[in-house]
Amino acid sequence: MILIDEYIPLLISCLAFVVICLLSMGIIIHVRGVRYKRQMMGKIRPPDNEWSSMEKDTASLELSGGSGNAFVKFLSAVGVKTNAGKSIDNADIKIKFLRAGLRGGHVPTVFWGTKFFLAVVLPMAFLVATLVFLKVMPFSHMLLGVMFFVTLGLFLPDVWLRLRTSRRKQRIAKGFPDALDLMVVCVEAGMGLDAAINRVGEELVLSHPELSRELNFLNLELRAGKSRLTALRNLANRLDMEDVNNLVTLLIQTDRFGTSVAQALRVFSESFRTARYQRAEEIAAKMGTKLIFPLVLFIFPSLFVVTLGPALITAYRMLLKG
Repeated sequence: MILIDEYIPLLISCLAFVVICLLSMGIIIHVRGVRYKRQMMGKIRPPDNEWSSMEKDTASLELSGGSGNAFVKFLSAVGVKTNAGKSIDNADIKIKFLRAGLRGGHVPTVFWGTKFFLAVVLPMAFLVATLVFLKVMPFSHMLLGVMFFVTLGLFLPDVWLRLRTSRRKQRIAKGFPDALDLMVVCVEAGMGLDAAINRVGEELVLSHPELSRELNFLNLELRAGKSRLTALRNLANRLDMEDVNNLVTLLIQTDRFGTSVAQALRVFSESFRTARYQRAEEIAAKMGTKLIFPLVLFIFPSLFVVTLGPALITAYRMLLKG
């Protein structure tokens, strides 16, 4: 009992901090929802110039620069000071952020600065919450809490980056079948591969903006003078998805050996559709096994309480009367 009483202040301070974090997350989610609505309204009224739309998309991905706010610039400066040995021109560092959809020139420094900022602010918030809500706490518990929040601050940006990358891949994977079908239709209608990619990127602006943006960047690389092989490989490297890698390999081999692009895309589309059906059947087959645990832990006990509860109460009352 004494040990439990010693840990109660630490638990209360942790709960207070969790409540503050949840409120902050709620505010961030609300702001993102408002921003998403504004973006959708802007997409309904597209600009007149294709290049201006591309510049707008690129500018929206910049996390720092001449038009950035003071706090982002501060994080970027902190990131430069705390990670002086790391170069933002490193290909591995760049590709990690590109796969998350972050193309700003100062994204790595802002990311590193955010890690350092959270590693300092979270322990300070914990100490302030402890001093405000709990007057007395053992030094060992306070040190343990500070170490925990320092570690949490260092790892939270990495977790956020992984989640952002994973969710972006899921959104792109949902739009990839539509893009493939549209590409097949455009190529079979007589368009060249470059023109078909450009048209598919234009058609997917509203339904699948991430995939549309990647195809538009592929088109810009081709216009800038890069070879089709290099541009396609850059696309596969940015997205890091098995389906996209297979499509890029097919297009490179088709271009190298001079075979029909339309026929190759048609065969690939049919095989891809078959693979999707098989994956869906696999998920459906696993559903019964996954339902066992919620059935046993949640649904069956509730049914037992509803069906047997009144009978047990009636039997208990009859035994008392008897």
